[in-house]
Amino acid sequence: MVQVGLWGSLKAAVGGVDTVEVEAANIRQLLNRLSEAHPGLAPVIEKGVAVSIDGEIHQDNWFAEIPPGSEVYVLPHMEGG
Repeated sequence: MVQVGLWGSLKAAVGGVDTVEVEAANIRQLLNRLSEAHPGLAPVIEKGVAVSIDGEIHQDNWFAEIPPGSEVYVLPHMEGG
């Protein structure tokens, strides 16, 4: 299981919870399983997110592995300027 920290609108989409757990070996599985387990996250994930694994930000790197014990955060797409 991967413990995943949620930020901003992602946190609000799961009722204010800031951490959830899912079974995932890579980013694609992580995002798919988060969407399945927490349907409120699906529209935010579809809009675009970044995933931080042990402090390294990944965008559009669907098959980046998530090593056991990693610190994982999902961050919503930031807009503005």
